[in-house]
Amino acid sequence: MSEDASQACDRRSAHGAPDRRLSRNMRIAQAKVFRDAFAAGRGRAGRYMVLWLGRGSEACLRLGVVASKRSFRRAVDRARAKRLLREAFRLNRFRFTGPSDVILLARPAIGKARCADVEKDLLDLARKVGLMARDAGGK
Repeated sequence: MSEDASQACDRRSAHGAPDRRLSRNMRIAQAKVFRDAFAAGRGRAGRYMVLWLGRGSEACLRLGVVASKRSFRRAVDRARAKRLLREAFRLNRFRFTGPSDVILLARPAIGKARCADVEKDLLDLARKVGLMARDAGGK
């Protein structure tokens, strides 16, 4: 595992608080990682997104976001959908556990959603796929 990837796997800041940053090395950009996750068929659909899990040697809770042109004709709508998904993941990344990469595929309903609704949908899907940490209960 590369040094950047090992830094991406660390979910605590220097003073022990949850790290809520989402730097570039915590994002998935390689098409092969997306293809492998979609081919594995481990996706769960929610109201605003479809959550796919990618497993592999480099997997460590990195995020990949997809908002297709077919679902969102205008670029501004695609950008908003991706921004909402990234923000929901960024705020809750410390709750997740496991050697998995997370790919979120935006669904058309996210266009009129509030950030809190998207966050709730993400947490529900994460619970269903077993991505939630044991001590992260609560919400």
